Amino acid sequence: MITDSFTPLVLRAQSGDRDAFSDLVVLFQSRIYGIVMQRLRNSAEADEVVQEVFLRAFRKLPQLQEAERFGGWLCQIAVRLSINRAVRRPNETCFEPQSFNGMQETEDTPFSAMIRQENIEQVREGLNQLGHLDRETLWAFYFEGSSLKEMSEQFESPIGTIKRRLHTARGRLREVIGAMQPA
Repeated sequence: MITDSFTPLVLRAQSGDRDAFSDLVVLFQSRIYGIVMQRLRNSAEADEVVQEVFLRAFRKLPQLQEAERFGGWLCQIAVRLSINRAVRRPNETCFEPQSFNGMQETEDTPFSAMIRQENIEQVREGLNQLGHLDRETLWAFYFEGSSLKEMSEQFESPIGTIKRRLHTARGRLREVIGAMQPA
């Protein structure tokens, strides 16, 4: 790509010309898509990231000091956003279609019902052995389905404190239930 062809467009776009920026998008879209696709290997995600790259470039364009470096600058944005997306996405798990049927169809045998009832009783007994605040925190989150924000309001504490309480209370419950297990 010849530098002279897009430098005037960059300068016009920096001065607020949206049509000039649209022309830049047309010029660089396939190159940016290739960079993003190389890292993500998923066309739907690549489309989203490409849009995000151009949105970010549009917002940050006034900060670009050397218009002739637009191409490299845009590619850096694409690389960074692609890496961020790849790092933050959850790991994929593949199952054969037949295995989904096995997961959904669980037989409720008398033995499994007895085990489930014993587990429920252990959790109840463990909760009763916890302190009031630990018990109330776990109850609100797991049994009442309260969000962290709702719990923050209910307990009149910051969300960070609620997260710490949940973590601590889960650890204490784990220790209590572990102590109940026969050696």
